[in-house]
Amino acid sequence: MSQNNPSESIYDIQINKLSGEPLDLSVYKNKYLLFVNVASECGFTGQYEGLQKLYDQHKDKLMVIGVPCNQFGSQEPGSSEEIQTFCQANYGVTFVMTEKVDVKGENQHPLYKWLTDTSKNGKTSTTVKWNFQKYLIGPNGKYIDYYYSITKPLSSKITKHLK
Repeated sequence: MSQNNPSESIYDIQINKLSGEPLDLSVYKNKYLLFVNVASECGFTGQYEGLQKLYDQHKDKLMVIGVPCNQFGSQEPGSSEEIQTFCQANYGVTFVMTEKVDVKGENQHPLYKWLTDTSKNGKTSTTVKWNFQKYLIGPNGKYIDYYYSITKPLSSKITKHLK
């Protein structure tokens, strides 16, 4: 485990798609990445619609990656199949969805260790407070910023980076 080495690349992190296949984050080099911990039964679940619009408007330079998580109010109880069906049926989601993971705590997924720890991302340490917290990574793989759940996907706080 390297300490204070922000050269650890986000593209080296292993995570699976919702379908179970490995997701190679390096295929998104030169694109912005917006990681969002998502849940199907949350007051913010309607943000799927905004996330899809954001992705549709900027897919030439952005990949939205939804990361299902059941750690906040047990609001993502579904299986992979149930989550996939919910997202497609209700929101027409075409951006990438990963397997369900822990975004905080002792079983925190390495992706979220990178996103929330300054020694890994080189920028800042954060805590995931609730569903639909967002992390924006630049086309160079560098951490840009994070946004709490109340920040809508189409907020200028996010879109100003994509112009």
